[in-house]
Amino acid sequence: MDNLFGLLRIKIKRGINLAVRDVRSSDPYVVVKMGNQKLKTRVIKKDVNPEWNEYLTLSVSDANLPVKLTVYDHDRFSMDDKMGDAEFDIKPFLDALKMNLDSLPCGTVITRETPCRTNCLSEESKVTWQDNQVVQDLCLRLRNVECGEVELQLQWINIPGSKRL
Repeated sequence: MDNLFGLLRIKIKRGINLAVRDVRSSDPYVVVKMGNQKLKTRVIKKDVNPEWNEYLTLSVSDANLPVKLTVYDHDRFSMDDKMGDAEFDIKPFLDALKMNLDSLPCGTVITRETPCRTNCLSEESKVTWQDNQVVQDLCLRLRNVECGEVELQLQWINIPGSKRL
């Protein structure tokens, strides 16, 4: 824990047009992994456009580790089906945190990340200054599946005594 930078708070907002894995729908949940940490949302029954609005918090000690996200369909009697995955880099977000932004007006866009072959973004992602904190909204296109996107938001929690970014 000595090399802890702080906590990455991920708000898993919602899934959009997720793949159908049961008869007419799916029972999706999201698993988020970073290094050896693994967290998951609750299961939402029979919904391919689920709204989780759930916070998952990861401790960050290596800024180079990507965050991996996998959506699963919960099955009661068999293995849960994978419904796609995505990963994202937290470096643009962490770089924005290092800037001195206290005097910026609320809603200022600090940096933008555009979709490309090397990331899973389905649309431009903006890192903004809101309510005296840096936030990043992401919409990730799921890979290894026929359809589906997941919307999330990143926030940062400083821990007193942690290593500075």
